Amino acid sequence: MLVTGGGGFVGSHLVRRLCAIGCAALAAPRKADYDLRDLDAVIRLYQDTRPTLVIHLASVVGGIGANRERPAEFFYDNLVMGTQLLDQAWRFAVPKFVAIGTVCAYPKFAAVPFREDDLWSGYPEETNAPYGLAKKMLLVQSQAYRQQYGYNSIFLLPVNLYGPGDNFDPGTSHVIPALIKKCVEAVEQGADRIEVWGDGTPTREFLYVEDVVDAILLASERYDSSDPVNIGSGEEISIADLTRTVAAVAGFNGRIEFDTSKPNGQPRRKLDTSRARERFGFESKTTFADGLRRTVDWYVRTRRS
Repeated sequence: MLVTGGGGFVGSHLVRRLCAIGCAALAAPRKADYDLRDLDAVIRLYQDTRPTLVIHLASVVGGIGANRERPAEFFYDNLVMGTQLLDQAWRFAVPKFVAIGTVCAYPKFAAVPFREDDLWSGYPEETNAPYGLAKKMLLVQSQAYRQQYGYNSIFLLPVNLYGPGDNFDPGTSHVIPALIKKCVEAVEQGADRIEVWGDGTPTREFLYVEDVVDAILLASERYDSSDPVNIGSGEEISIADLTRTVAAVAGFNGRIEFDTSKPNGQPRRKLDTSRARERFGFESKTTFADGLRRTVDWYVRTRRS
């Protein structure tokens, strides 16, 4: 088995799970050894590993700020990595390819809850459209290769993820780790206020990292269609409520100020997760309260160690 991005947030959790269940011949290469933007490196990777299953998690990701600052990089790197990896998987006769997409592929004003059939009903939210569209091309490629070559690849659409081991770099992190870092540091420094981007009205859906690992493994074992599948919890929360919740868990009792000069991002995000349940039996298990507590506790412990 080959897991790209095995050293990343989701990839590291997936690799640990696979090792725990005794997965044999597991390869999780690092960028220093195989730059997946380089076709020769991709070919060499397949020659060296000869996988029977590929789970493609490697990506260039970040929050709203990073997407605004590096749209070309987010588009090109993600597009080229996915296109080359899937094409070479077919050429090397790898039996199955699991492509991991993103909720950012959905149109900005898609009807809520987002259903897979609505993926092409409009343009994605502008701040992350290059990233979302690059990832969505994996769906197009998957369906095209199945149609012409009969190749078995699947495409999963996870919602916003969080959990221990997430990226807490303020320059590239997503909203939950960014809020946790702000609140924990405010408590440590005795600050009486934190600042949050936007006006707090957008909503998001979040899925705990161990739950997305469950979904990936279930789909890898049970699902064999190029119809896209949403992976989420089905729970929606506003950024304002999320901020208050994170603050409470982190023990921050100060003032929360919303910077309305900064972008909100997509107005709402909530997935219809019925297809994942029907096609391969996935339902999220971790409540948001439990997942958030585990994430905050991990971050605090890590800072102190």
